[in-house]
Amino acid sequence: MTAELHPSIVALVALAANIAAKHPKQGLCQLDKLREYGVPEAHIDSVIEIARHIRDEAGGLLDLGFDEARGQGAAAIPEAPAKPKVAKGTPLNIAIAEAGGACCTPTPGGQSCC
Repeated sequence: MTAELHPSIVALVALAANIAAKHPKQGLCQLDKLREYGVPEAHIDSVIEIARHIRDEAGGLLDLGFDEARGQGAAAIPEAPAKPKVAKGTPLNIAIAEAGGACCTPTPGGQSCC
């Protein structure tokens, strides 16, 4: 059985996805819904900041990969490593490296996107 998410959570996720995906509608419908649900503007601002940061970081990484491949030939594009299989309910002990190995960088405002 799938648990139903609260409509405000769905709207926050949809807003972030619209922004990160550069959707032409930009999540404006979700923004109206979030305000109707009484979600604080500070929470909405945080979601927008994180989504924009992820979008911009992804674009930069794609550009870097393209530029590297362009300079070294198409065979230079690395394949993504396979994700490890973890049994459901198993706690994850994930070490975060101090530099260069974190899952993401914080936003300019200091928000974590991990």
